[in-house]
Amino acid sequence: RWFTHFYVVSVLWNGFLLIWLFQAEFLRGSLPSWIQHVHRALGRDSQNSEHFSALLVLLLLWLHSCRRLAECLWTSVFSNGVIHIVQYCFGLGYYIAVGSTVLCQVPTNVRNGKELSVQICWYHIVGIMMYIWASLHQHRCLVILANLRKSKSGKVISLSHSVPLGDWFERVSCPHYFAELLIYVSMAIMLGFHNVTWWCVVMYVLFNQALAAVLSHEFYQKNFSSYPKHRKAFIPFV
Repeated sequence: RWFTHFYVVSVLWNGFLLIWLFQAEFLRGSLPSWIQHVHRALGRDSQNSEHFSALLVLLLLWLHSCRRLAECLWTSVFSNGVIHIVQYCFGLGYYIAVGSTVLCQVPTNVRNGKELSVQICWYHIVGIMMYIWASLHQHRCLVILANLRKSKSGKVISLSHSVPLGDWFERVSCPHYFAELLIYVSMAIMLGFHNVTWWCVVMYVLFNQALAAVLSHEFYQKNFSSYPKHRKAFIPFV
């Protein structure tokens, strides 16, 4: 349940970053000087078409955090499990760093307060469609997990684990983790496929979610003798 803290931090911090970027994009404002220092340190030469992509990705990252925060507060039913202090601190740092990573993709002329026109490309549309699709399935899967611990009236009756059924659970043990990966892939698409920095973020999410999924998959197999043998841990058919 302390994952809720991650999303509180993400909503607040990435919300501030989004406001800064919106001002630079449409109100000819300027971003903080530390962004310019980071950009120069990375030695990155951004393309002009990336300013709207970064704004779009930061917006969707913020919306994703808002939805996950709402689900943690009003949908999910958490057990009495604990989180390691190192994992907790790393999680807080991650959600601060990931939004800053998006902001550092903004080209120099936007950061200096010069107004640029909005350029909507085909990969923005593809990325948004994939983002919505993955987000809907992730929410459905989280509702399925929560309902395992609730009565038909919505009252929590148990904190024990049960075998989930329905939606993407028919294919994998942890479809909400798979959906998380797809959400980050959709953002990589919205950045035009070629952004190496964000693909590194995607690879981190892949390994992080895959490890958690394998551990959960092994837990299901160990504790439920009738657990469906055709289910994979993380990615369907893999």
